[in-house]
Amino acid sequence: MTQTKQGLIIRHVPHEGIAGYRDPVEAAGYALDRIDVGDAGFDGIDLCEPELLIMMGGPMGVYEQDRYPRIACQLRLLARRIEAGLPTLGVCFGAQMIAAAMGARVYAGPVKEVGFHALSFVDPGSPLGELADVPVLHWHGDTFDLPPDVELLASSKAYRHQAFRRGPNILALQFHAEMGLDPRFDEWMRQWPEAAVEAGSTAEALDRDHRLHGPAAVAAGRRMIAQWLSGLRH
Repeated sequence: MTQTKQGLIIRHVPHEGIAGYRDPVEAAGYALDRIDVGDAGFDGIDLCEPELLIMMGGPMGVYEQDRYPRIACQLRLLARRIEAGLPTLGVCFGAQMIAAAMGARVYAGPVKEVGFHALSFVDPGSPLGELADVPVLHWHGDTFDLPPDVELLASSKAYRHQAFRRGPNILALQFHAEMGLDPRFDEWMRQWPEAAVEAGSTAEALDRDHRLHGPAAVAAGRRMIAQWLSGLRH
């Protein structure tokens, strides 16, 4: 019998979960647990223990450590895991945390990137080749310098640094290819009604694009994650 592997999701806010990525992760044999950053005992967890770590997004910035003091603690824990080269996936804020834990600068970008559009570049030889020409959801205003010893895997017209990996085990994704079928999208719209307008669109257009592009985005995102998981080295 195949032994079940343990996976841990770090959630920064309740409405940013693993969404469409759950299916390929569980299909790869991982039993998923979850911890919220605000949970009692978070500071004492060992992030090197799970065989797979998944860090999701949130509205905070890596540079807002005075406002969110647990960011500094998480970065220390995460840096040890990255140093060990253990399988780690970061999405949006999670990707920015990986960049920061690798020593890169994370900062507010020049524009808000919110809405469904295809990446302008994907590395066709990487799992992100699954996303070529597929509109996926972007929802961020922060960016990061590229850390040392990583491969740039994706760019958009607004932000060159959209995804990177270090070896086969560490993958950072700025965009949200997990979103498109999850009802929590409605909560995103409720929490940040101004986001679409700040990006030069409208809430109505964003909702329409979610219905139009969401299913294909999630299908491509699931293929991407399944391919990445198949190449992990434990």
